Amino acid sequence: METKQINMQSGVVGGLIGGVVFGMMMAMMGMMPMIAKMIGSESVVVGWVLHMLISAGTGAVFGALFHSVVKSYSSAAGYGVLYGIIWWILGALILMPVILGMGVQFANMFDQMRLMSMMGHVIFGALLGLGAYWYAVKNA
Repeated sequence: METKQINMQSGVVGGLIGGVVFGMMMAMMGMMPMIAKMIGSESVVVGWVLHMLISAGTGAVFGALFHSVVKSYSSAAGYGVLYGIIWWILGALILMPVILGMGVQFANMFDQMRLMSMMGHVIFGALLGLGAYWYAVKNA
């Protein structure tokens, strides 16, 4: 198979694919109201909308950052997992807790809730990478 390059558009598609799956996991854990709290709401619907916007945006950034190194499904999944871990640190341990007034969460980074969050971010990242590469190959 010929190597195709991902781009920001394919990253958005991958981000939405990963976002739906990660969102379902978070919804089952009752996390959507907490996502919504970042913008002053507690609505599950607002949480979903915000989560999907974040997923699309982080997907676009993935496409921009990794477009030249993702050359196969395996590299897409690998870089996606790495990217998911980076966003677990930036998003779940730093940005979201700070926005919610909880402070940085490094002291608690290996408790059950945050480890489940890490697993969700890893799954999101893998699906993001795979979805982005799939879309790039499909639309080459």
